[in-house]
Amino acid sequence: MKKSDILKLIVSLIICQLAGFVGSLFTTPSIPTWYASLEKPSFNPPNWVFSPVWISLFVVMGISLFLVWQKSLHYPGVRGALFWFAIQLFLNMLWSVLFFGLKSPLFAFVGIIFLWVAIFLTLIKSFKVSRLAGVLLVPYICWVSFAAILNFSIWSLNA
Repeated sequence: MKKSDILKLIVSLIICQLAGFVGSLFTTPSIPTWYASLEKPSFNPPNWVFSPVWISLFVVMGISLFLVWQKSLHYPGVRGALFWFAIQLFLNMLWSVLFFGLKSPLFAFVGIIFLWVAIFLTLIKSFKVSRLAGVLLVPYICWVSFAAILNFSIWSLNA
């Protein structure tokens, strides 16, 4: 691997972990207070599950980002894949603001629908650049699909 590729991999991993960190700034303070007071569905995982799942997903997302970014910006589809990656990463952070920061499961549910669409488009665009990059996003879209169902259930139970 070239020195520039190693740097791109490190930057890709840091970008994704930073997104997770920003989201956690809104999430962490609300868990023992507001979130603990909500009625949750029976399939709600224990709180300790979320952190390792998200850290792992952000690592995999970083590798996916690297595999796309590793190609030249002139390579067909790279710019589109990077654009959608940035959009979905922003929407991912926004969800934490909406759900935990604003304490609005309804706004967060609307936000997670946009996030899901952006992840789907990122996955498709990334897959066209690097099959592995696209495949690595499959666990992410699966988890966000589950999170959307959970978000909707929490909103329904607490409306």
